[in-house]
This record gives sequence, structure tokens and C-alpha cells, in this order.
Amino acid sequence: MSKFNIAEAKTRFSELVQKAMLGEEVIIAKDNKPVLKLVPLDKPAKPRRAGSGKGQVLYVAPDFDATPEGFKDYV
Repeated sequence: MSKFNIAEAKTRFSELVQKAMLGEEVIIAKDNKPVLKLVPLDKPAKPRRAGSGKGQVLYVAPDFDATPEGFKDYV
């Protein structure tokens, strides 16, 4: 585990990102108190499929596509 104060983390950000991507736990501290942990994002378990939300929208207002008043000059 690596711990860095904010000022040091700002100057070494690229290096800290690389460490986190390699699996090392990187802690960012403010006034020597831990405030956040830098971790890589997990990839989705499976790719999204087109049409997977079919049937989930129950209501669409009849004026959904209508231009709001006062915006006709912008369209």
C-alpha cells in the first residue's frame, strides 16, 4: 500500500495511476488522513446487448418530442 498527500499525488499522478492499474493499493491523504483510494475500474461482466431494455419504458408523454415554449428560435 502506498500513501501520498494531495500535493505529491498531483505531481506523480501518472505514476500513481500506473501503480493502481498494476494492482497496488494507492491511498491519497489530506493532512496525513486518508481520504480516497485510487483503484482501476472493473470491466463489465458481459457486453451490453441492443434491445435488452425492451418493454421497460411504461409511459412516454404525448409531447415528448415537442419543442418547449421559448425555444423555437433555437431549432
